[in-house]
Amino acid sequence: MKGRAVQLAVIMFIVLFLGLLPFALGGQPYYLEVMTSAFFYAVLTSSWSFLAGLAGQFSFGHMAFAGLGAYTSGLLCRYLGVSPLYGILAAIVVTTLFGFGVGILCLRLRGAYLALFTIALSEILRIIVLTEHQFTEGNRGLLLPPLYSGITHVGQYYVTLVLLLVILGLLWWLARSRFGIFLRAIREDEEAAAALGVNTVRYKVSVFVLTSVIAGLAGAIFYHLVGIVTPEIMQLLQMSLIIAFAVIGGLESPIAAAFGAILCRILLETLRGFTIFGVHIELGVWRYAVFGLLLVLTLRFAQNGLFYPIIDYLFMRPARREAVAKRKQEVEDVRG
Repeated sequence: MKGRAVQLAVIMFIVLFLGLLPFALGGQPYYLEVMTSAFFYAVLTSSWSFLAGLAGQFSFGHMAFAGLGAYTSGLLCRYLGVSPLYGILAAIVVTTLFGFGVGILCLRLRGAYLALFTIALSEILRIIVLTEHQFTEGNRGLLLPPLYSGITHVGQYYVTLVLLLVILGLLWWLARSRFGIFLRAIREDEEAAAALGVNTVRYKVSVFVLTSVIAGLAGAIFYHLVGIVTPEIMQLLQMSLIIAFAVIGGLESPIAAAFGAILCRILLETLRGFTIFGVHIELGVWRYAVFGLLLVLTLRFAQNGLFYPIIDYLFMRPARREAVAKRKQEVEDVRG
């Protein structure tokens, strides 16, 4: 019970801190925009961590699905005059169909097929958006209407924060469910899981569709808040950032990966220009070199990520101790 109280206190503190942060920041648009984008990347990183870290399915298509969701909603709003809400629902449907199609084609196979196919898919979608500029506006970017009339920067902050909390809650519940247990079994030994009766293809396709839908939903919502989407979202560089965020935070935990994304997104923005000892330093693109150094140091000295040990200590280790204690009690009851 004490462990559960500590866990609840930690969760409440984090939620309260994030909920009150806009007031601490004084409602300044710049800082709120940085945090809004940080939450967006946290949603993508946590869902990709669930796919790669928990299920062992390595995909390079996450940002492509985010772009697909944004363009689906944006094009429907522009040419059919639908509201952003219906555009977002359509984005969910389209990313579900695309995710299911990719899953059926690739996830019956093993090895690097999924990674290679999703790289190709990302490039195909990006090229389509670029070449069909008469519909998509190409490099100029497609304008999207606001999520709702009169939305402020504070409103944008809370929309992405609620989305992040809902997604993390869903992934946490799934990871601890029967679904999560089967995914871990497939990740560790797919042949053994299949031999024990697990329908490995169904679970692999299901988790890929789920994470694709989360990416599409996040992309549609975020770019309605931003007001414009460009093909650069589907570049491999953007996908590499998601992977790096997950590794730095902790690949095996969606929550740790989300914290890693928030930290790294703030760090990348801070390193654009900062003042130290009265000297103003602007790193520009060199900030990615500092970020790369952080990634190398994490891989060398904290292979489980910076936040995974904390999550493991506060949430996962007590659950393991409770499970072991319960199992010992069951054995003693049988012997008695």
